[in-house]
Amino acid sequence: MAEGRQRVDGGQALAAGSFYGAIRGKRELCGAIFTDLRHESARKLPSHSHELPFFGLVMDGQYGERYGRQHTFFSPFTIMFRPAGIPHQDEIGPRGVKFFEIELRPTWRKRLDECSGTLDRAYADCAGGQALWLGLKLYRELHSGIADELATESLLGELLACVGFQPGERSTERSPEGVSAGTNKRPPWLIRVLDKISAEYNERLTLDQLSGEAGVHPVHLSRVFRRWNGQGIGEFVHRLRIRAACERLLQPEMPIAEIGLAAGFADQSHFTRSFRRVTGMSPARFRGMVAQA
Repeated sequence: MAEGRQRVDGGQALAAGSFYGAIRGKRELCGAIFTDLRHESARKLPSHSHELPFFGLVMDGQYGERYGRQHTFFSPFTIMFRPAGIPHQDEIGPRGVKFFEIELRPTWRKRLDECSGTLDRAYADCAGGQALWLGLKLYRELHSGIADELATESLLGELLACVGFQPGERSTERSPEGVSAGTNKRPPWLIRVLDKISAEYNERLTLDQLSGEAGVHPVHLSRVFRRWNGQGIGEFVHRLRIRAACERLLQPEMPIAEIGLAAGFADQSHFTRSFRRVTGMSPARFRGMVAQA
């Protein structure tokens, strides 16, 4: 049962640690509240907001969210950040959904304020970026039995840096093609490149292919890509493959070797090494951890 207070506009303002759905576990550590949350079946939630800013990591299932003018669809192993006090409305998918929620006490806002960061911008990572892997490492840490406070606090700091200092916003450098890096709008050619990568991440992509799609020099593509995405092209593709593998690991009957090949890895050994490097655990351990979520 959700706890909160009624807003003047009719939306529910949920107090710290409160969510719609069944809370299966809750723990507070290092200025954050960590909650395991489940919705067992499809439903539409009423419009509501949250007292604290929070991350929502989807562990299984699907749901849609209306947030301002945007309607975003989230699948397993995607993560979003929502500032405090902003109304939104969620629709749970047909199989229900499992979340790992991370709410942030005001001490974290104060820390970001001290280094010119902010917790006032919404954020969503649906492509296996850095925020997802940091969220999963926090999940592992909080479910390891005895969470290490320094490790937890460090991971929280890194996770907040993903939303507090979003790439592509502060630079005023101008590119050879005349595109200002300080603009708040991505160049159209970069969107085409991202679409191509998202569709073909498990194929053999080359920088020449991508620069041809963009119509810009390969060096310029690499530089602008990192500025806007916070990582290089190779790392971006690599993490897309790992995220796709994570989703397939939800299927217990699918062999791990087959999952690695489907995601674009050369063999199971390559897949296991790459998966461990990104997530901090083997595919088998990850599958077991998610099965218990």
